[in-house]
Amino acid sequence: MKTIKSAKFLNSAVNFDDYKGFDLPEIVLVGRSNVGKSSIINMVTNNSRLAKVSSVQGKTKLVNFFLVNKEFVLVDLPGYGYAKTSKVEQQRWSSMINSYFAKAKNLKSACLLVDSRHKPTEQDIQMFEYFIYNNIPVTIVATKYDKLKKTERIHKLNEIATSFNVGIQNIYATSSVDNFGKEALVDRIYQFVGEN
Repeated sequence: MKTIKSAKFLNSAVNFDDYKGFDLPEIVLVGRSNVGKSSIINMVTNNSRLAKVSSVQGKTKLVNFFLVNKEFVLVDLPGYGYAKTSKVEQQRWSSMINSYFAKAKNLKSACLLVDSRHKPTEQDIQMFEYFIYNNIPVTIVATKYDKLKKTERIHKLNEIATSFNVGIQNIYATSSVDNFGKEALVDRIYQFVGEN
């Protein structure tokens, strides 16, 4: 079992013209607005104040980079699918995300976050297919697991697995409230950090 002993904010970016990365493996987190990316970052790094958590959708508007254990970088992308965002802003975010993927030379893996209470959206599935098409290893992380009744948990995980056409064992259920699933997710991330 891996342990996260240190984590710090590195940088925020909107323009990737000169992006060269940090010469460390990068793990990117993607998902819909308000799916809990910041909460997951804080959970896996054992630092509740590292990434700013907001109940307001669409809060993350930059690509944020966090150095973890001086071994790898967590990359937090802006959430997609927030209906109240203007089309101009949505286009800007889309351009920012596409630019990161085009420039990232140290990207080892992606964590695709979905809300465990809801069936994955068409955008979630498109994002998953993007990673598969581009040979980027992807981990499906089901967030907010604590908000599900115990009697519906397996059903919801099966629903997510079916949507992505993967086995239920490939879904990493998590809750930042009680740290459920943290150790399994950290170990999963380190499977890719160790690959050079």
